Amino acid sequence: MLILAFESSCDETSVSVVENGTKILCNLIQSQVLMHNKTGGIVPEVAAREHLKIISQLTDQALNVAGVQIESIDYIAATIGPGLPGALMVGFSYARSMAFATKKPFIPVDHIEGHIYANWLEGNMPILPAVALVVSGGHTELIYMDSASNFKRIGGTRDDAAGEAFDKVSRMLGAGYPGGPAIAALANEAKKFDIELPRAWLPGTHDFSFSGLKTAVLNLKNKFPNLPVEEIAWSFQESVVDVLISKTITLLNELNVQSVLLAGGVASNSRLREVAKTKIKIPVFIPSPKLCTDNAAMIAAAAFRHKDDFIDPCSLIDIYSTMNRGDLLIDKN
Repeated sequence: MLILAFESSCDETSVSVVENGTKILCNLIQSQVLMHNKTGGIVPEVAAREHLKIISQLTDQALNVAGVQIESIDYIAATIGPGLPGALMVGFSYARSMAFATKKPFIPVDHIEGHIYANWLEGNMPILPAVALVVSGGHTELIYMDSASNFKRIGGTRDDAAGEAFDKVSRMLGAGYPGGPAIAALANEAKKFDIELPRAWLPGTHDFSFSGLKTAVLNLKNKFPNLPVEEIAWSFQESVVDVLISKTITLLNELNVQSVLLAGGVASNSRLREVAKTKIKIPVFIPSPKLCTDNAAMIAAAAFRHKDDFIDPCSLIDIYSTMNRGDLLIDKN
């Protein structure tokens, strides 16, 4: 079964063809990083216009690379949310229009669910039940999976997502955008490791908070302007990783699960991957870095699990920008 999938929730335009939810025939990604680096972050209107410029051409290229004709496609899928509204609208509307024109069933896919299902690509078969730690620029979530199609949100961020904190701290340190790779590169150059930044534990909850850590970095930078940015970056990264993994382990101690799934753009961070595999004592599944960032193959992988939930392309369904939607992912049970 072939699925043609689209992802445009933020600043990557991606089109993919995936067979049976696991075999990637093509996964093209057009990044806008260089453009948004000029402004130190994503300008939503610019992101939407760039998606619109490239999506038709990228679709033709994806089908060509996959070696298939549109007639061979069984389903068409696209990210419905959460994400930037204008950016989401481009991929979602294009995919839905294509499904209508070609008389293909259409599958709307939750972006966070897509990140989780990236763990089923590349020949991996995660062991369930599991806890998924989804960490990206817009989300930091702990999700319990008791089956491949049943999810329950256990905890999330109360303010900044971890990836958002990386971006903002990177800007403070003059390291550029995107912040994740920039902070990691600085941290790798640190010569001293004695700076201790705070951790927000939020006792009694499975939630996260990174706004205080971000403020602490700003105060440290202002108080000690000559402090090497490499040392600040190292301490910041250690604090984020420590909180993410420690709170995941706390949840594992409360649930009877067989594995942990890392997902989202921040899951490409080498320090997070290292600490997760070292400290977590059950199997840890992590997609390759190229499948941690936004891509359409993960959307196809999720769509495959919802192939029986397809809709008419003309259905009255619209994008959503936040996670406050329960009928696709969160609290299904």
